[in-house]
Amino acid sequence: MDIERQIKEKIIDAFKQYDIQLQLNDVVIERSKDKLHGDYASNVALKNSRSFSKPPREVAQLIIDKLDMSGIDKVEIAGPGFINFFMKHDSLQAVVKKIINEVDNYGRGDRKNKKINVEFVSANPTGTLHIGHARGAAIGDVICRLYEFAGYDVTREYYINDAGSQINNLALSLDARYREALGLPFELPKDGYHGDDVKNLAKKLVEEHGDSLLNKEGSLEFYKELGIKLMLAKIIEDLKYFGVTFDVFSSEKVIRSNNAVEKELEFLKSYIYEEEGAKFLKTTQFLDDKDRVIVKANGDYTYFLPDIVYHVNKMSRGFDQLIDVLGADHHGYINRMKSALMMHGYDKDALQVELIQMVRIMKGDEEVKISKRTGNALTLRELCEEVGVDATRYFFAMRSASMHLDFDLQLALEQSSNNPVYYAQYAHARLCSVLEQASDIELDLEAKNLATQSELSLLKHLIDFSNVVEESAKERTPYKITNYIHRTAELIHAFYTECRVIDRDNLEITQSRLALCKAASIVLKNALTLVGVTAPTHM
Repeated sequence: MDIERQIKEKIIDAFKQYDIQLQLNDVVIERSKDKLHGDYASNVALKNSRSFSKPPREVAQLIIDKLDMSGIDKVEIAGPGFINFFMKHDSLQAVVKKIINEVDNYGRGDRKNKKINVEFVSANPTGTLHIGHARGAAIGDVICRLYEFAGYDVTREYYINDAGSQINNLALSLDARYREALGLPFELPKDGYHGDDVKNLAKKLVEEHGDSLLNKEGSLEFYKELGIKLMLAKIIEDLKYFGVTFDVFSSEKVIRSNNAVEKELEFLKSYIYEEEGAKFLKTTQFLDDKDRVIVKANGDYTYFLPDIVYHVNKMSRGFDQLIDVLGADHHGYINRMKSALMMHGYDKDALQVELIQMVRIMKGDEEVKISKRTGNALTLRELCEEVGVDATRYFFAMRSASMHLDFDLQLALEQSSNNPVYYAQYAHARLCSVLEQASDIELDLEAKNLATQSELSLLKHLIDFSNVVEESAKERTPYKITNYIHRTAELIHAFYTECRVIDRDNLEITQSRLALCKAASIVLKNALTLVGVTAPTHM
């Protein structure tokens, strides 16, 4: 039951009677901010007054004259030609039964028959996930949840960078730490990894293999494969703990096999030129501000070339849309990759990129830069152990990805209305407690006695849920869901404060209000689930 859509369809039908054809997107319906102006409003008369060659207020009256008034209490013309709609209470109350019948599926969109690939995190398998990865993981996962709930076919993908120089450095670092663990002289490579992860892995090797790996033929390849396997397993474990899983893990090594890079060079040859021994790709013929080097003068490939191979590989798997969730330092990467895909005949919008800005961890006014445990950057797991997975995910989702984020540890731990996670979860637990206390009272699914302002405001907000999901998915804006959650909690707390829910001397009103409690708890839980946050029944 989408009241906004119903009003749009009524307006479109009214225009048809004047031989004017409108589409749903041509009609804008907004929630009225002041109850004196009704429940909903539209500017359709102002936008289409030329079609009638009449002033907007006269056009508004012509529309009203032909309007199907079922479900509508009254309609008024306001200002220069706005149409305000006052809905009958039963048209709002009907959402309660719909929500309770659909439960977890309330707000779910129709199947779109559109395949979307979302690649996110994709951290090099050379160390533990830090807080920057954590924000990308949270936002990427919520985007996937939104797309799925809105009706899209979603594949979550992790790209394993297992073929570059960083993996060679991992193997050399592991060899050096292995020697150190054996008490032998060692030397870390210039760009080696100094973290505890490699040290601990080396100690395991000594426990399992003793000194048998010393000077063993092919030991560096062994170190590479083992290092990738164990580091990736740790990353997957931390992500699972964070509520994030992937459908596909794509290996750069596999993507580059069978001369895929060389074949790509051959395919792109009409867009390639040489300058000072290097090969450049003519990305300026499309969207880029300058042409990009794909083969260095020494013959080495730049990272851009195998990345093109990878993105073409993804598109070849039948996806309608690719979404890359990347760090903010990849801004210049977007148009060059779009240009490369356009060389293959794909649309410029086949690839969309969400850039994730930096996170600063704060404790009050003091910035927390390092891990207490290791002395290095704060890790994903440490942050979650400090404030909980729910708070971590919610805080990362509640700001636009394009904004820098100050994550306040003290606020995340606070059990008060100042903490948005606690505030929302407490609202859900409060509703569950009321329903538990009145478990012997039958619910009025028609919700026919809901008439106070707080009840009607909550009903209208619950009706909005599917529209918010659709909009948040299309725009890839997780923060709009957390905004919706916060407003839901506000309206629940206001309803609970202003209305006596359980009144055994007035069972008719009690039954309607309990049904509203049930419906609101379902919607709040569905919204929290989209962010990957739990909806506790007791607090």
